[in-house]
Amino acid sequence: MIDKTAIVSLKAQIGNNVTIGPFSIIYDNVEIGDNTEIASYCEIGVPSELSNQKKLRIGENSIIRSHSVFYESSTFGNKLITGHRVTVREHTNAGENLQIGTLTDIQGDCNIGNFVRLHSNVHIGKMSQISDFVWIYPYCVLTNDPHPPSETLKGVCINRFAVIATMSVILPGVVIGEGALIGAHSMVNKNAEANMIYSGNPATKIGPTSRIKLSDGSRKAAYPWINHFMRGYPKEVLNQWKLI
Repeated sequence: MIDKTAIVSLKAQIGNNVTIGPFSIIYDNVEIGDNTEIASYCEIGVPSELSNQKKLRIGENSIIRSHSVFYESSTFGNKLITGHRVTVREHTNAGENLQIGTLTDIQGDCNIGNFVRLHSNVHIGKMSQISDFVWIYPYCVLTNDPHPPSETLKGVCINRFAVIATMSVILPGVVIGEGALIGAHSMVNKNAEANMIYSGNPATKIGPTSRIKLSDGSRKAAYPWINHFMRGYPKEVLNQWKLI
């Protein structure tokens, strides 16, 4: 269903059972998968000189909430879900089941894996590389300019299962290892080893993530988190985790 106030280009490719809310604009260079919901006041496929005229592709069964803006030339797998007022710039390529929280800003030229969770007010700088099953909590910033302002960009790389706690800043070119935990309010200026805790400003290595215990009274290890947190993940993913 397309609201009568929405503006939808005849050149856009709209799948079956797509809902487009009031006052949203769907531009020419767009492909929207089946069963997707576009809420009110969204701009989808905004033209840009940086896009090389590539299409914006949004996978099936996606939900894009109100006031969100997506530029052309990005690709998103199935089941993309956003909060409100999300901005995504050019050449962002993401896998399936990406969740983008309210007021999060993805600056483009990024690669994002499957089942990535970006909470509200997260800033993802250009050239960022984010692997599968990464969690980034509110008010975190992934930077990219080692001596701003400059034309030199070095994107942050975050490996799978890593967790970046709230209000942390990751400096340009830093690599966060698989399963690493970055504590809240940390400033990370050096690579973080896999399955280690880093905290502070500047962040220092505290020790293995396995030392943290669940606060539910069980005294079981909180990390790797995939051993106890399963909400929102399909059976095929959970079965994959059992083999790790």
